[in-house]
Amino acid sequence: MSDLAYNKALTEYLEGFVGERRLGKLKEVLNKRTNHLTIVLEDVYQTHNFSAVLRSADIFGIQSINFIENRNKYKISEDVAMGSTQWLSLNRYQHHENNTKACLNDLKAKGYTIVATSLHQNSISLHQLDMSRPTALVFGTELTGITKDVEEMADEFVTLPMYGFTESFNISVCAALCMYELRGRIEKEFPNYQLTLSEKETIYIEWLKASIRKPDLIIKEFETRYFQKA
Repeated sequence: MSDLAYNKALTEYLEGFVGERRLGKLKEVLNKRTNHLTIVLEDVYQTHNFSAVLRSADIFGIQSINFIENRNKYKISEDVAMGSTQWLSLNRYQHHENNTKACLNDLKAKGYTIVATSLHQNSISLHQLDMSRPTALVFGTELTGITKDVEEMADEFVTLPMYGFTESFNISVCAALCMYELRGRIEKEFPNYQLTLSEKETIYIEWLKASIRKPDLIIKEFETRYFQKA
């Protein structure tokens, strides 16, 4: 049998272990998810910062987060992330010679415009950003910001308006403000912002598994029956 038939049968089987109210919530949230905007965190080292970014991404319906781990490894604080990790697609770049270049090259190959948050001399205000193409928004480490590699590979630089003496936002605050602004624009300007049917299918199965106790055992039971019929 085809992968399509397998996934359809598995989805229907897993749905039998989830209540109707929960199923409705999963489908409602999934229909609002987008990959038109993705977030990239380059060597952010403070646990509470990137955990808060994950929480905000889930809230604003941003499905994919990319971790670049050249110097710092990511360890999620569930007290801050509030369980958001199980609903997001997390891509970790940690085994390449240059994880920054590997990540940004992958995103460029998928059609993303690389946009770095920076006080770069060519930075534009966030509301001026052209969102017509899928956008990867890059945040650098807490102390020094984006690296030279990001600066060289970025297609655009953005900054948030600031009116006080302090020169920068906390990364998690900056990310939340950016996601709030850009999510609103995406929904308003791009009617087809949602995930593809293929993306929805894959993510929905993962969400069903996250909603069930002992999903591995249940899937093993399903496959025993499924392949016997096949």
